[in-house]
Amino acid sequence: MESVTVHPTMPNTDDKLHIAMFPWLAFGHMIPYLELAKLIAGKGHKISFISTPRNIDRLPSLPPNLSTRITFVKLPLPENPNLPEGAEATSDLPEDEVAHLKTAFDSLDEPITQFLKSSNPDWLLFDFAPYWLPEIARNLGIPTAFFSIFIASSFTYLGTTSPEAPPDDRKLPEDYTVSPKWVPFPSTVALRLFEVLRLYKRITGDETNVSDLYRFMGSARGCDVIAMRSCEEFEPEWLSLVQVIHGKSVLPIGLLSTTANDDDDKDTWPSIKEWLDRQRKNTVVYVAFGTEAMPCQEEVTEIALGLEKSGLPFFWVLKTKQGTDAVKLPEGFEERNEGRGVVCRGWAPQLKILAHDSVGVFLSHSGWSSVVEALTFGRPLVLLPMSNDQGLNARLFGEKKVGYELPRDDGDGSFTSEAVAESLRMVIEKEEGRAYRDKVKELKHLVGDRKRQNLYVDKFLDYLTTHQRRRSI
Repeated sequence: MESVTVHPTMPNTDDKLHIAMFPWLAFGHMIPYLELAKLIAGKGHKISFISTPRNIDRLPSLPPNLSTRITFVKLPLPENPNLPEGAEATSDLPEDEVAHLKTAFDSLDEPITQFLKSSNPDWLLFDFAPYWLPEIARNLGIPTAFFSIFIASSFTYLGTTSPEAPPDDRKLPEDYTVSPKWVPFPSTVALRLFEVLRLYKRITGDETNVSDLYRFMGSARGCDVIAMRSCEEFEPEWLSLVQVIHGKSVLPIGLLSTTANDDDDKDTWPSIKEWLDRQRKNTVVYVAFGTEAMPCQEEVTEIALGLEKSGLPFFWVLKTKQGTDAVKLPEGFEERNEGRGVVCRGWAPQLKILAHDSVGVFLSHSGWSSVVEALTFGRPLVLLPMSNDQGLNARLFGEKKVGYELPRDDGDGSFTSEAVAESLRMVIEKEEGRAYRDKVKELKHLVGDRKRQNLYVDKFLDYLTTHQRRRSI
């Protein structure tokens, strides 16, 4: 195990911090943590990035100038008979087996305690899952920040910890389909019934695992400060509300636009670019659902037929389960759409695709990282949330006209190919879609303004440094 050792009796005197980071074992969490780590390391601070060996080996390579400031700390997962060999991230497992990964993750409490004792970082940034970690850090005299990769509106929906805020008395699935009573302004940010039912075991927990809400609230209650992947210009009312309902400082750290690594796509990009170059400007539908969201057979069929009915050129990054659970495209689909559409079954350089001026709309699962990338290049969205916080995101993005949510049945979440085709055509070319096209152009200047977003990281580090200086006195 690699580590950075800081002598516990030596106060930090040069205003350069040693920050430990411990994200949840999902790449949708690890990548934003790594982006923040790179920004902080670029300002001269030291980072200990803690995860499991296989996850660390799968992370994007670091820029050479940062490799000496970011140390990867590998903590092997304890053996768990319910986990397949090599399963160290949520993407390695079906969704109904992720609970076993959380159980194994909780067993890292002792190894991370030993690491924190030996390295004595100035700050520990941790994710929602290790609700037990703030107490360990407090006993070691290490201040903590709960760094949430969720936007403030979704964070607010999950619950409250301040005694001044209304208690969370939601019990039935239907209770989760309306805006919580601690939200004092009109909002559509709530789960739809089919989303609640899909997530209900994770909302309530069971005899083998505490609920995700329990983890969230324990982490929010135990931390010293809440850091959030958001900014004042995007959701100011929600950031203020998080501070009220949790009774502690909330620090936005900016949107953390992903930085591309040209080495990762040098083999795949030329042929993709050649195809995109042949398409007219603002006409291509780009379809991708992140690293983990996989549509089921019925959804794949309706998406495919909808793309075909739209008449629009498309580039579809299709990730499917392997073996007997593998989904199939409609018979003859690829042959009928040869030349007009591309189905990519491997990795694709999303940032470069979104940057290409032939792309006119992004059909996405509403994951925050993907939406930030779309906004960076001013691409309007059609939203098809799959799981986790994506439905909550989609409601806020719909309110703000960032994306149009694909119409679905509220009870089972089903949708039709006609809805896919009509939604795509509306956002990409019709007059009623102009509000979405105009809004993302407006937000492009906010999200793509690296200097403005960088100021959030500076303010965050100022807070951490000031707090650390007081601790050293």
